[in-house]
Amino acid sequence: MEQLQGASRFNRRAIKVEEAQRRILHACVHGRVEHVPIGQAIGRRLAASLTATNDWPPFARSGLDGYAVLSADTVGASPSQPVQLAVIDQVAAGELTKRSVHTGTAVRIMTGAAVPEGADAVVMLEQTVALERDGQAWVGIKQSAGAGQNVARAGQEFHEGDAIAVRGALVRPGHIALLATFGYEKVPVYARPKVGILSTGSELLPVGADLAPGLIRDSNSVMIAALVKEAGGEAYTIGRITDDLAAVREALFQAADEYDLLLTTGGVSVGDYDVMAAFMRELEYGGEEGSAVLTRTSSSEDATILLHPRTEIGEAADAIARANEGQGEGTAREGQEARDASDCTKMPKSGAETEGGRIGDSGTSLLFNKVAMRPGSPTSAGLVGGKPLIALSGNPGACYVGFELFARPVLKRLQGVSEAAARPRTTTATLTADFDKGSPHERFVRTRLFVKDGIQFADPLAFNKSSMMASLPDSDGFICIPAGPSGASAGSLVEVIVLQD
Repeated sequence: MEQLQGASRFNRRAIKVEEAQRRILHACVHGRVEHVPIGQAIGRRLAASLTATNDWPPFARSGLDGYAVLSADTVGASPSQPVQLAVIDQVAAGELTKRSVHTGTAVRIMTGAAVPEGADAVVMLEQTVALERDGQAWVGIKQSAGAGQNVARAGQEFHEGDAIAVRGALVRPGHIALLATFGYEKVPVYARPKVGILSTGSELLPVGADLAPGLIRDSNSVMIAALVKEAGGEAYTIGRITDDLAAVREALFQAADEYDLLLTTGGVSVGDYDVMAAFMRELEYGGEEGSAVLTRTSSSEDATILLHPRTEIGEAADAIARANEGQGEGTAREGQEARDASDCTKMPKSGAETEGGRIGDSGTSLLFNKVAMRPGSPTSAGLVGGKPLIALSGNPGACYVGFELFARPVLKRLQGVSEAAARPRTTTATLTADFDKGSPHERFVRTRLFVKDGIQFADPLAFNKSSMMASLPDSDGFICIPAGPSGASAGSLVEVIVLQD
């Protein structure tokens, strides 16, 4: 098998989780918009803020079955001395009465019916007694009523033009009621992001295959697909690609034409044959592995200089200066800009041709290729043809963590959620047991959450290593253990990322 990575694979620079999230979310834009029948909008994210199309209620409505009255007529009413009123009409929901309530009269009214003119209160049926006098219906009111009692006045909840739901809101059954009330037969929502899932690794077998020496079944792809569906996306398992850089490159660029988000699993570590790590280095350096590409722009023709990725910045500046020689005033300025750069990865990329796509084209770049976290530090991300690509670890535990920290927020962002709201939801809890394993990077520990005596506790689960998955089904969240030599002690208050938000 061809070795894919050289010694430079060890030079990847880790960035903090928060910065990695910022980069990938900032690179995403809201997704495609579609209009769906109201019955299909549940669980989707609104693509536009919606407003009331009329006042609600559109007329004064009775909140219950009873009698519409003038509240002044009921003063002093009691069970022993009910106030007697003549019943002049009755009105059901959907009907209108032409009779107006005036002193000494009442109208029998049903829930939801329009309150007749003149009435300012409704007395519930249970607080009345039906009477008859000379063939005329009367009612005895056994309790005084205040003005406005049991009456929903016109425009009490909404006035025309009031907001009823904001863009990015997750449509729940209560939203459906409002949307129907205001006539939204079709609802603008963000399309479910189409997610292409690829697994790498020559050791992987299909789920239904028999095990063989040295081979394992591909569990990550189906796990990621389930997580994608849970997060509101449409999952497409493209399949397994071998540890061949050209094949990976071609597959990813083809997938970028069809899917809104690309997720890969495996091949991101520092092994000689980790193909996704090699592909990410192509994104980083703008061309084939082993070359960084710097571009000089001046008043004359552009020049492209190929450098080894480990070229010192001073040497890079000298190379640009030599290319600029004789090109006028731009030489000193451009050479200084190169010296001011912190590393070659901050230099502009070229449009160098590669098989299966153009590395360095607009919309194709590296966002990060190492994160200061455990597990899953090799997790990487970039843009391929303008589409976000997240390369997750092949270890199931690390793959799960990487999805929750980066992929789920991206899926929210593609469905209209703001950058801030797309980040994982956190809570605080009291740690039930010592976790004394220190780490140079922030650590995420699978945990069970429970409440006892009004206090929320985080109970670390066993089998927490990145390669282990026995505790995944029982995980309610990830305890965030800050970087340091001592971990966290029992009884301390810890931050926890809540899963299945």
